[in-house]
Amino acid sequence: MIYSKIEGSGKPFLIIHGFLGMSDNWKTLAIQFAAEGFEMHLLDMRNHGRSFHSDVFNYEVMVQDVLEYCQENKLDEFILLGHSMGGKVAMNFACKYPLKVSKLIVADIAPRAYAPHHQDVMEALNAVDFSKVTSRKEIEEIMGSYIKDFGTLQFLMKNVHRVTPDSFGFRFNLEAFNNDDSVIGEALSEEKRYLGKTLFLKGERSKYIQKSDFVEIEKHFPNAIIEAVSNSGHWLHAENPNEFFIKVNEFICDKTY
Repeated sequence: MIYSKIEGSGKPFLIIHGFLGMSDNWKTLAIQFAAEGFEMHLLDMRNHGRSFHSDVFNYEVMVQDVLEYCQENKLDEFILLGHSMGGKVAMNFACKYPLKVSKLIVADIAPRAYAPHHQDVMEALNAVDFSKVTSRKEIEEIMGSYIKDFGTLQFLMKNVHRVTPDSFGFRFNLEAFNNDDSVIGEALSEEKRYLGKTLFLKGERSKYIQKSDFVEIEKHFPNAIIEAVSNSGHWLHAENPNEFFIKVNEFICDKTY
């Protein structure tokens, strides 16, 4: 079963991270939501964080992983939030098991297909030879020669951990990601619908959700609200966490919607 961190008590609220992310990325926001009376479940998807590694990696099996997690933890109805890849998992899950999702929040991803666009990141990750590096600083320097954005580099460095006292590795399953880089960008199937209340949040500076995507969003999610989080890009929850928290909290608590 996939790994999770649980914070607080109250109405269950599940959060699914994005590609190359992990549950730790959401800890600060989870503590805030827990203080509002929610039982926060921060999930590590397969091949990410502390969850198991598998050669099989697609949205169908990730949805099944979430279902099995909910069954194991006796979660019958809950709020579901997903960012980027996690947003695609959340959309697919809500469409397949609508009675389990009381409200859906999708962060900076649309239902459409996305062409592979992580080539620079994948090149940087594959450039690290863990049989030769001896420090985190050395790993950061290698990846930094490919990735100039400081935020992206630090995000990836969170995945570096000690495998043994003398060696490092990535928490994610890089080999599985190398096998097929098109899986992450797959579109939501044409026939899928979720009629529950849905909030799509886009980063103000992000290009992941365009105005041209609104029709497609509303086709799959007819009760969707689409809003922007100011002063943020794709990592909107990290770049403007206060506004992100306020918008999500208002939505799930029916304060303005």
